[in-house]
Amino acid sequence: MMRNHAQHFFNRGWCRFAFDPQLYGWVEAARAAARATRTNPRHAQWLRYQGTWFAGVNVLPNDASGAVGASGPLRGAVLEFIGDELGLRDFAWDAAQVSICYPGYPLPMANESQAKARYRREFDAAHVDGLLPEGVDRRRYLREYHGFILGIPMVEFDADASPFVVWEGSHEIMRSAFARRLEGLAPELWGEEDITDAYHAARQQAFAECARVELHAGPGEAFIAHRLVLHGTAPWRAAAAAGADGRMICYFRPDPFGPYEWLNDP
Repeated sequence: MMRNHAQHFFNRGWCRFAFDPQLYGWVEAARAAARATRTNPRHAQWLRYQGTWFAGVNVLPNDASGAVGASGPLRGAVLEFIGDELGLRDFAWDAAQVSICYPGYPLPMANESQAKARYRREFDAAHVDGLLPEGVDRRRYLREYHGFILGIPMVEFDADASPFVVWEGSHEIMRSAFARRLEGLAPELWGEEDITDAYHAARQQAFAECARVELHAGPGEAFIAHRLVLHGTAPWRAAAAAGADGRMICYFRPDPFGPYEWLNDP
Protein backbone atom coordinates (compact mmCIF):
# COMPACT_ATOMS: atom_id res chain seq x y z
CA MET A 1 0.00 0.00 0.00
CA MET A 2 2.81 2.44 0.87
CA ARG A 3 4.42 1.87 -2.52
CA ASN A 4 1.11 2.77 -4.19
CA HIS A 5 1.04 5.98 -2.19
CA ALA A 6 4.61 6.75 -3.22
CA GLN A 7 3.95 6.18 -6.92
CA HIS A 8 0.87 8.39 -6.78
CA PHE A 9 2.70 11.09 -4.85
CA PHE A 10 5.77 11.30 -7.06
CA ASN A 11 3.80 11.07 -10.32
CA ARG A 12 0.87 13.32 -9.48
CA GLY A 13 2.22 15.51 -6.71
CA TRP A 14 -0.17 14.40 -3.94
CA CYS A 15 -1.70 11.42 -2.18
CA ARG A 16 -4.45 10.84 0.35
CA PHE A 17 -4.40 8.63 3.45
CA ALA A 18 -7.43 6.75 4.76
CA PHE A 19 -8.69 6.88 8.33
CA ASP A 20 -5.91 6.24 10.82
CA PRO A 21 -6.75 5.74 14.53
CA GLN A 22 -3.43 7.21 15.64
CA LEU A 23 -3.96 10.38 13.63
CA TYR A 24 -7.57 10.59 14.75
CA GLY A 25 -6.40 10.51 18.36
CA TRP A 26 -4.13 13.46 17.65
CA VAL A 27 -7.01 15.38 16.01
CA GLU A 28 -9.31 14.74 18.95
CA ALA A 29 -6.67 15.96 21.41
CA ALA A 30 -5.58 18.99 19.35
CA ARG A 31 -9.00 20.23 18.17
CA ALA A 32 -9.71 22.50 21.14
CA ALA A 33 -6.35 24.25 20.75
CA ALA A 34 -6.92 24.69 17.02
CA ARG A 35 -10.40 26.09 17.65
CA ALA A 36 -9.07 28.51 20.26
CA THR A 37 -6.67 30.13 17.77
CA ARG A 38 -9.65 31.56 15.91
CA THR A 39 -10.86 33.65 18.86
CA ASN A 40 -7.45 34.53 20.29
CA PRO A 41 -7.05 38.35 20.03
CA ARG A 42 -3.36 37.89 19.19
CA HIS A 43 -4.39 36.24 15.92
CA ALA A 44 -7.06 38.73 14.86
CA GLN A 45 -4.99 39.86 11.86
CA TRP A 46 -5.49 36.47 10.24
CA LEU A 47 -9.26 36.91 9.77
CA ARG A 48 -9.62 38.07 6.17
CA TYR A 49 -11.96 38.33 3.20
CA GLN A 50 -14.77 39.90 5.23
CA GLY A 51 -14.55 37.18 7.82
CA THR A 52 -14.76 34.25 5.39
CA TRP A 53 -11.18 33.03 5.92
CA PHE A 54 -9.04 32.69 9.02
CA ALA A 55 -5.58 32.21 7.51
CA GLY A 56 -4.02 31.27 10.86
CA VAL A 57 -0.43 30.97 9.66
CA ASN A 58 1.79 29.19 12.24
CA VAL A 59 -0.70 29.71 15.09
CA LEU A 60 -1.17 26.14 16.36
CA PRO A 61 0.75 25.81 19.66
CA ASN A 62 2.39 22.48 18.81
CA ASP A 63 5.94 21.56 19.75
CA ALA A 64 8.72 20.24 17.50
CA SER A 65 7.25 16.71 17.63
CA GLY A 66 3.84 17.98 16.51
CA ALA A 67 2.36 17.49 19.98
CA VAL A 68 -0.34 19.90 21.14
CA GLY A 69 -0.87 19.76 24.89
CA ALA A 70 -1.45 16.11 25.79
CA SER A 71 -1.95 14.93 22.18
CA GLY A 72 1.43 13.24 21.92
CA PRO A 73 3.60 13.47 18.78
CA LEU A 74 2.16 13.20 15.31
CA ARG A 75 1.93 9.50 14.42
CA GLY A 76 0.36 7.20 11.86
CA ALA A 77 0.69 5.94 8.30
CA VAL A 78 1.27 9.37 6.77
CA LEU A 79 4.21 9.90 9.16
CA GLU A 80 5.65 6.53 8.15
CA PHE A 81 5.31 7.60 4.51
CA ILE A 82 7.21 10.83 5.19
CA GLY A 83 10.05 8.88 6.78
CA ASP A 84 10.19 5.83 4.53
CA GLU A 85 9.32 7.30 1.11
CA LEU A 86 10.41 10.94 1.41
CA GLY A 87 13.42 10.07 3.55
CA LEU A 88 12.62 12.84 6.04
CA ARG A 89 13.12 11.92 9.69
CA ASP A 90 14.09 13.59 12.93
CA PHE A 91 13.15 17.09 11.78
CA ALA A 92 11.38 19.73 13.82
CA TRP A 93 7.72 20.26 12.99
CA ASP A 94 6.74 23.86 12.32
CA ALA A 95 3.85 25.50 14.13
CA ALA A 96 0.90 24.46 11.96
CA GLN A 97 -1.34 26.80 10.04
CA VAL A 98 -4.96 26.62 11.20
CA SER A 99 -6.86 27.43 8.00
CA ILE A 100 -10.60 27.96 8.45
CA CYS A 101 -12.98 28.83 5.60
CA TYR A 102 -16.59 29.92 6.09
CA PRO A 103 -19.63 30.30 3.79
CA GLY A 104 -19.05 32.97 1.17
CA TYR A 105 -15.29 32.54 0.89
CA PRO A 106 -13.74 34.51 -0.71
CA LEU A 107 -15.64 37.79 -0.33
CA PRO A 108 -13.73 40.80 -1.71
CA MET A 109 -11.02 42.15 0.56
CA ALA A 110 -10.57 45.88 1.14
CA ASN A 111 -7.93 47.46 -1.12
CA GLU A 112 -7.56 44.24 -3.14
CA SER A 113 -7.21 44.69 -6.88
CA GLN A 114 -9.88 43.27 -9.15
CA ALA A 115 -7.27 41.09 -10.82
CA LYS A 116 -6.17 39.56 -7.52
CA ALA A 117 -9.76 38.98 -6.41
CA ARG A 118 -10.59 37.36 -9.74
CA TYR A 119 -7.52 35.12 -9.52
CA ARG A 120 -8.64 33.91 -6.09
CA ARG A 121 -12.16 33.20 -7.34
CA GLU A 122 -11.32 31.67 -10.71
CA PHE A 123 -7.94 30.04 -10.10
CA ASP A 124 -8.21 29.20 -6.39
CA ALA A 125 -5.36 31.61 -5.54
CA ALA A 126 -3.05 28.91 -6.94
CA HIS A 127 0.56 29.17 -5.83
CA VAL A 128 3.73 27.30 -4.89
CA ASP A 129 4.73 27.68 -1.26
CA GLY A 130 7.97 29.33 -0.29
CA LEU A 131 8.04 31.85 -3.16
CA LEU A 132 7.23 35.02 -1.27
CA PRO A 133 6.04 38.27 -2.88
CA GLU A 134 8.15 41.27 -1.89
CA GLY A 135 8.13 44.99 -2.54
CA VAL A 136 5.53 47.23 -4.15
CA ASP A 137 5.58 45.11 -7.31
CA ARG A 138 5.28 41.85 -5.32
CA ARG A 139 8.18 40.16 -7.07
CA ARG A 140 8.76 36.55 -6.04
CA TYR A 141 11.83 35.29 -4.19
CA LEU A 142 12.65 31.85 -2.83
CA ARG A 143 12.54 32.23 0.95
CA GLU A 144 11.29 28.93 2.43
CA TYR A 145 12.31 25.34 1.70
CA HIS A 146 9.39 23.20 2.76
CA GLY A 147 9.69 19.43 2.63
CA PHE A 148 5.99 18.87 1.88
CA ILE A 149 2.52 20.15 2.76
CA LEU A 150 0.58 17.93 5.16
CA GLY A 151 -3.15 18.64 5.48
CA ILE A 152 -5.02 17.30 8.52
CA PRO A 153 -8.78 18.03 8.65
CA MET A 154 -9.87 18.88 12.18
CA VAL A 155 -13.67 18.72 11.79
CA GLU A 156 -16.29 17.26 9.48
CA PHE A 157 -17.23 19.24 6.36
CA ASP A 158 -18.33 18.20 2.90
CA ALA A 159 -16.49 18.29 -0.40
CA ASP A 160 -18.03 21.62 -1.49
CA ALA A 161 -16.62 23.51 1.51
CA SER A 162 -13.58 25.22 -0.03
CA PRO A 163 -11.55 22.10 -0.83
CA PHE A 164 -7.78 22.04 -1.21
CA VAL A 165 -6.92 22.01 -4.92
CA VAL A 166 -3.86 20.69 -6.76
CA TRP A 167 -2.78 20.69 -10.39
CA GLU A 168 -1.57 17.16 -10.91
CA GLY A 169 1.98 16.85 -12.19
CA SER A 170 2.65 20.57 -11.89
CA HIS A 171 5.52 19.90 -9.48
CA GLU A 172 7.68 18.68 -12.37
CA ILE A 173 6.77 21.70 -14.51
CA MET A 174 7.82 23.94 -11.63
CA ARG A 175 11.00 21.97 -11.00
CA SER A 176 12.07 22.27 -14.63
CA ALA A 177 11.26 25.98 -14.79
CA PHE A 178 13.21 26.81 -11.63
CA ALA A 179 16.14 24.60 -12.65
CA ARG A 180 16.45 26.50 -15.94
CA ARG A 181 16.13 29.88 -14.24
CA LEU A 182 18.72 29.08 -11.55
CA GLU A 183 21.15 27.08 -13.69
CA GLY A 184 24.77 27.90 -12.99
CA LEU A 185 24.06 29.69 -9.72
CA ALA A 186 25.19 28.38 -6.34
CA PRO A 187 22.18 27.30 -4.23
CA GLU A 188 23.10 29.74 -1.47
CA LEU A 189 22.53 32.56 -3.98
CA TRP A 190 19.12 31.45 -5.22
CA GLY A 191 17.30 33.58 -2.68
CA GLU A 192 18.75 36.72 -4.30
CA GLU A 193 17.15 35.95 -7.65
CA ASP A 194 13.84 37.41 -8.82
CA ILE A 195 12.10 34.30 -10.18
CA THR A 196 8.72 35.91 -10.83
CA ASP A 197 8.71 35.59 -14.62
CA ALA A 198 9.80 31.95 -14.64
CA TYR A 199 7.23 31.15 -11.96
CA HIS A 200 4.35 32.88 -13.76
CA ALA A 201 5.18 31.17 -17.05
CA ALA A 202 5.30 27.76 -15.34
CA ARG A 203 2.01 28.49 -13.61
CA GLN A 204 0.31 29.23 -16.92
CA GLN A 205 1.75 26.02 -18.38
CA ALA A 206 0.36 24.07 -15.43
CA PHE A 207 -3.10 25.58 -15.88
CA ALA A 208 -3.02 24.56 -19.55
CA GLU A 209 -1.59 21.06 -19.19
CA CYS A 210 -2.42 19.69 -15.73
CA ALA A 211 -5.66 18.28 -14.34
CA ARG A 212 -7.18 20.36 -11.55
CA VAL A 213 -8.10 18.01 -8.68
CA GLU A 214 -10.03 18.84 -5.50
CA LEU A 215 -9.06 16.93 -2.35
CA HIS A 216 -11.43 16.15 0.49
CA ALA A 217 -10.80 14.28 3.73
CA GLY A 218 -12.29 14.02 7.21
CA PRO A 219 -10.90 13.81 10.74
CA GLY A 220 -8.46 10.90 11.02
CA GLU A 221 -7.67 11.13 7.32
CA ALA A 222 -4.96 13.24 5.72
CA PHE A 223 -3.46 14.33 2.44
CA ILE A 224 0.07 15.29 1.54
CA ALA A 225 1.15 17.50 -1.36
CA HIS A 226 4.54 17.81 -3.00
CA ARG A 227 6.44 20.94 -1.97
CA LEU A 228 6.63 22.14 -5.62
CA VAL A 229 3.05 21.40 -6.65
CA LEU A 230 0.76 24.25 -7.70
CA HIS A 231 -2.13 24.33 -5.24
CA GLY A 232 -4.82 26.54 -3.76
CA THR A 233 -8.22 26.72 -2.07
CA ALA A 234 -11.49 26.64 -4.00
CA PRO A 235 -14.35 29.06 -3.30
CA TRP A 236 -17.08 27.93 -0.92
CA ARG A 237 -19.96 26.57 -2.97
CA ALA A 238 -23.54 27.50 -2.14
CA ALA A 239 -24.50 23.89 -1.45
CA ALA A 240 -21.61 23.28 0.95
CA ALA A 241 -22.35 21.94 4.44
CA ALA A 242 -20.18 22.37 7.52
CA GLY A 243 -20.59 22.98 11.21
CA ALA A 244 -19.90 26.12 13.23
CA ASP A 245 -16.15 25.52 12.91
CA GLY A 246 -16.34 25.86 9.13
CA ARG A 247 -13.76 24.08 7.01
CA MET A 248 -10.92 23.72 9.50
CA ILE A 249 -7.65 22.12 8.33
CA CYS A 250 -4.25 22.17 9.99
CA TYR A 251 -1.41 22.46 7.50
CA PHE A 252 2.15 21.53 8.41
CA ARG A 253 5.05 22.73 6.22
CA PRO A 254 8.32 21.83 7.95
CA ASP A 255 11.64 23.02 6.53
CA PRO A 256 13.93 19.97 6.85
CA PHE A 257 16.59 20.93 4.31
CA GLY A 258 18.09 23.70 2.14
CA PRO A 259 17.52 25.14 -1.34
CA TYR A 260 19.39 22.45 -3.28
CA GLU A 261 17.30 19.63 -1.76
CA TRP A 262 14.13 21.70 -2.17
CA LEU A 263 14.65 21.79 -5.92
CA ASN A 264 16.37 18.46 -6.59
CA ASP A 265 15.06 15.86 -4.15
CA PRO A 266 12.27 13.61 -5.54
